[in-house]
Amino acid sequence: MKEFIEANHQPMLELIESLVNIDSGSYLKSGIDRVGEVLAEEYKMIGFYTEVHEQERFGNNLVIRHPEAKTPKIVMIAHLDTVFPEGTAEKRPFHVADDLAHGPGVIDMKASHATALFAIKALMNSGSEAYKNVVLVLNTDEEIGSVASRNLIERIAADKKYALILEPAQNGQLVSERKGGGKYFLNVFGKSAHAGIEPENGASAIEELARKILKLHALSEPEKGITINVGLIKGGASVNTIAPFAEAGIDLRIQTPEDGERLDRAIKEICSYTETPGTTVELTGHITRPAWVMTEESRRLIDIIAEEGAKLGMSLKHEKSGGGSDANLTAHIGIPSIDGLGPVGGNAHQETEYLVVSSLTERTLLLANVIERLSGG
Repeated sequence: MKEFIEANHQPMLELIESLVNIDSGSYLKSGIDRVGEVLAEEYKMIGFYTEVHEQERFGNNLVIRHPEAKTPKIVMIAHLDTVFPEGTAEKRPFHVADDLAHGPGVIDMKASHATALFAIKALMNSGSEAYKNVVLVLNTDEEIGSVASRNLIERIAADKKYALILEPAQNGQLVSERKGGGKYFLNVFGKSAHAGIEPENGASAIEELARKILKLHALSEPEKGITINVGLIKGGASVNTIAPFAEAGIDLRIQTPEDGERLDRAIKEICSYTETPGTTVELTGHITRPAWVMTEESRRLIDIIAEEGAKLGMSLKHEKSGGGSDANLTAHIGIPSIDGLGPVGGNAHQETEYLVVSSLTERTLLLANVIERLSGG
């Protein structure tokens, strides 16, 4: 398989280039669907078929498998969306400098789609039937919590033995655990009044929001890996008007499911009352990703992948990540999961995001060998 993958290094780069140069921010449905169409056509050319799960607001989720994959036991998950706004690809399109490729979403995670496709192609070319043991889920809202795709992911993964998540490999390492997280949105309603003439007739939504922010941030326990961040605020009508409205976006990160339950209750308690007379509050949101804690089954999966890596001269370690991924969802329903199986790169979500081009061959070969091993080969 190595020779096949090495011979297809340039086609892999060309596919990545075509994907990177399509804007596919989480809320840009047309762009995400275009990326999905490109990949669906690639899989069609090797005999796979695609189920399109249409959505009105977000891009269409895709489930891809071979017609002879009757009872596949491996689910591979890769997302189609990025964090970048429309127009980014035109401003800084895909380009390669030395051994680094750049462009929006190049490592998170458009390069992973190339490694997945060519790993399957390599298995087919080698005569292995392990490709029949795989079903792929390409979802479209991972960067905003996989809220709309969670049910699909959990349904497809429910009867699988293994979940392989193709997020990029930071420093080449696997990811074995991830923090959980929640997203909440707080609206505060007050009453407007002239700030100089009759301030006593108003009720400041901004004042109430400020009080809430202090209480919410006080819930953080950094020493326990628990953080609450009010990352977005907006409100008010004008500088000389008592603010009739204010809103905030709240991010929660937790280490364990128990932490999630406790902090969810605490956030809701803080937002169940007001301290500024004349104001009311409305809270929406919940835990979007349960914490992923490594199990003995996942540890055995890690050992298998490390063994396959060692055969290729790779020294694979695993680490815990503070960010969430779709592995949180598969692990939560009891499926042995591993993350960080994509190619090597870094600076995700930044203008300096990069892919280590030379990692494409070895990470594709590793993925192909892991699929073969997990399929009994």
